[in-house]
Order: sequence, then C-alpha cells, then structure tokens
Amino acid sequence: MDRLQAMQVFIRVVDANSFTRAAESLALPRATVTTAVQNLENLLHVRLLNRTTRRISLTPDGAAYYERCARILADIEETEASFREVARGPKGRLRIDVPAPIGRLFLIPRLCEFHTRYPDIELVIGMGDRPVDLVRESVDCVLRIGELQDSSLVARRIGTLETITCAAPRYIERFGEPASIEALQDHRAVHYFSSRTGRTVEWDFVVDGSVQEVKVPGRVSVNDAEAYVACGLQGFGMIQPPRFMVQSHLDNGALREVLPQWQPSPMPISVVYLQDRHLSPKVRAFVDWVAELFSRCPVLGNCSADVESCMPGASMPRSVVIEDNTVADML
Repeated sequence: MDRLQAMQVFIRVVDANSFTRAAESLALPRATVTTAVQNLENLLHVRLLNRTTRRISLTPDGAAYYERCARILADIEETEASFREVARGPKGRLRIDVPAPIGRLFLIPRLCEFHTRYPDIELVIGMGDRPVDLVRESVDCVLRIGELQDSSLVARRIGTLETITCAAPRYIERFGEPASIEALQDHRAVHYFSSRTGRTVEWDFVVDGSVQEVKVPGRVSVNDAEAYVACGLQGFGMIQPPRFMVQSHLDNGALREVLPQWQPSPMPISVVYLQDRHLSPKVRAFVDWVAELFSRCPVLGNCSADVESCMPGASMPRSVVIEDNTVADML
C-alpha cells in the first residue's frame, strides 16, 4: 500500500473511530487496515493512535498528522475535481459584485453571450458601490474602479477608465469656456460625493506627467450617477465623468468637452478575487470573459472596436481612488 493510500486509511479509521468500520467502508480486510496504520507509525517513528479493547483515540502527534493528512487529501481532491470540471466545462453558482452602471450598461446586455458560452454557470450579480467582504459575504469576485493597494486579494487589471471634463452648451453660453486650469476658479462644477464616506471627489488633471488636484467652486453636490450627469446637462456646472458614460451626449452636442489639452487622470478597472492556489474554473471563466469583453471596448481597454458596439450610453461619476487595504473598503 502506498503512502497516499495509507493516509486515506488512517483518516478513515479516525473518522469511523474503529478499525473494523473503516475496513468495511473501504472494502478492505481489517488486518490490512491495521497494518497500514502500523506501517505509518513505524515510518514516522511516532504513535498515532492510542488503542484499547473498547476504543481508539488520537495521540497529540496523531492529531497533528491527521490535520495535515486531511489538508493534503483535500488539496488532491480539489485539484482532480478542477481538471474534471475543465473537461466537462465550468459549472455552479457564481456570485459577483460590480458597480451598478458597469453592470447595467456592459454586463447585463451581454449575459446571453456569457450564458451561451458557459450554460452551466448560475450568475448571481450584485450591483452597488458599498464595500463588499468577499469572505464574509461569500462573493467570488468583484469589479472595482480605482487603485487597489496593499490588498490581500488578487487583482487583475482588465481596462482603464478615461475621464473627461465637459459642460452643457447653455453653461458655456452663460459662463464662457475656461482657457486654463487656473481659470476654473472663476467657474462652477457639479460635485459628486461618495455615499460611503461622504467625501467629495475633487477634480484632477495630468500636467507635465504629474496629477494636479484642483478645487472648483460649486453649488450642487450629488451622490447619484444619473443625477450627476443630469445636473451637467441642465447647465448647473461642469462635470468630470468617465468618457464612455457620456459619449452619446458628446456625440449629439448635449455636452461639450472643455480643456481638452489637459486630461483628468485615468483610472484602472480591475476584477478582484480571493487568493487561491487552485482558482476555480467558474471564477477563471468569468475573469477571462470579462477581460475579453472590456478589451473589445476602446474606452475601457486597448482595441479598435467601434465605441457604440460596447457602449449603450449613460452616466456615472468618477470613483474615488482606493488606498485602503481591507476588503470592506474596496468599491
């Protein structure tokens, strides 16, 4: 009997609390089961089990060996199962969490594509900007916007969000168009604040390779994506949303880009999941699919696809850059 089989026999003896019952469940002679455990003890030079005529019990060394054997056997079973799943295709319940606009505008319209490719995966999609604890809430992976620093999770960057400074024609007619960043002090902005932290998202621009934060006066603050862009469309002030969220308004003239020579800093889009030596096939399938999906959209990845092919059009303000290293603080 090889070492792995001997471990399996030892585990079964402990679980059954009996050599006889272990032998019956394994369809082996009782003598074979007894010999396997004895050979392990001789090999390890320790006593694994205390034996009496009425019961058996683990020694301290036996308890430690039992835990390690259980872990090794579980890893082997998980590895074998993962290859079996690859052969027959990923399956099972997959719970994800994404920012609502991305879910509504990018994922939901393409769920038929995902389902056609992976018909045995049941998707459970949460959409919001609240912090999600992947372990406590049993979430398999999340999509997040912003820098994810010092995280104990695995983050795969799948795209970059380009932002834009824009205003409605009625605003420009009333207040004029700023000619420089410094001129913004004489203008007004619609402010967006985080519903989680209450913090206002300040404007920024990339100037000579460095990010310069700018405080722009304003009289309206909102924490809702659609309200943010709606205020901009009404001329309450200039806004700095992601370009792909307002592309349709730029195309039809409802919004105009201002200060095009100074672009706001771009933000990475990442899919984040728990560290695991054996990434489950269903998580790998979703991660690869969403990375492919975003790569086909030029305003989210690097490709030459038509903007309209990946963007139905809507609105969402810029997300706060994430600097915390805890799961609960991730957007």
